[in-house]
Amino acid sequence: MSVPVPVRLEVLGVHGLDEITAGADLAALVSSRLDLVAGDVVVITSKVVSKAAGQVVRGDRSALVAQHATRDVARRGRTRIVRTVHGLTLAAGGLDSSNTEPGTVVLLPQDPDTDAVRLRLRVQELTGLNVAVIVTDTAGRAWRHGQTDIAIGVAGLPPYVDLAGSPDSHGVLLAVTAPAVADEVAAAADLVQGKTAGVPAAVVRGLAHLVLPRDDHGPGARALVRPAAEDLFGLGAADAVRAATRRDDPAATAGFPRPDTAVADLVSDALVACPAGMLDVRGLPGDVWELSGSAGADPAMVVWELGALVERLRALAVSTRRALSLQRAGDAHWQVALHDDS
Repeated sequence: MSVPVPVRLEVLGVHGLDEITAGADLAALVSSRLDLVAGDVVVITSKVVSKAAGQVVRGDRSALVAQHATRDVARRGRTRIVRTVHGLTLAAGGLDSSNTEPGTVVLLPQDPDTDAVRLRLRVQELTGLNVAVIVTDTAGRAWRHGQTDIAIGVAGLPPYVDLAGSPDSHGVLLAVTAPAVADEVAAAADLVQGKTAGVPAAVVRGLAHLVLPRDDHGPGARALVRPAAEDLFGLGAADAVRAATRRDDPAATAGFPRPDTAVADLVSDALVACPAGMLDVRGLPGDVWELSGSAGADPAMVVWELGALVERLRALAVSTRRALSLQRAGDAHWQVALHDDS
């Protein structure tokens, strides 16, 4: 597939928008403040889409993150990276407490692709023009400082363009090249929006060749979410455990700090998979833990669960570069110690 490269792009900020409140007609506000032309790509931040939809709530941000996440991907200190119900991986799940009344939190839109379609249809209704719409949010990058805007909702534009099988300038066929057009447009729009300028919308002009017919909204931004089976970093902790266990390439972890997880947290994590009422775990001085079967528990199951608990502790210990010492006082009574592996 060959895609024309535009000779010129324009990125226009939409100024003069007042504070967006529930019920606001975003398409009308944008259309009234900028003369759109056919083929424009209208880019709107998810924050104002959520505000217009009444997705602003009072509450503790940390508690709300837990409610709106499907699982944690990574934690370090106060930073919490989670997978959202949309399939996105974002710090704090994309929940934002900036540029909103103190004590309130702006949630992500419930269905950003549907919001993008609705906004596109409304702009078409108001102007008669065929445009595309992108709803954006801000995301960090695992290996780089800073953040950039990405597309979380798309209508009327291919979210990415698959160039696999196309020849490059030397005639070599491209194998996996697929520019994430929607993300690139989102990042370009952010250059004229900023985070403190009060410009929550922009128009990118010059991509009319990519805008789909007015009755074709495309697959949406959900097509950009990598399926779990293809996500090499969705369970990053597994690679950390594997590297710590092998210890075959010290250079691979050079410069990375040792995870500072408390031993009590490791024991708590190891206990999660144990059936309730099966084991008694008691902390002793010096990061020593006494493991024994609960009164009335099936002795055979106690032995099995104790063994499984110790194996989980072994994995967690190596993931934090600690050593595990085990002293067995009977089939159903063990002492485990975790200490620095120096």
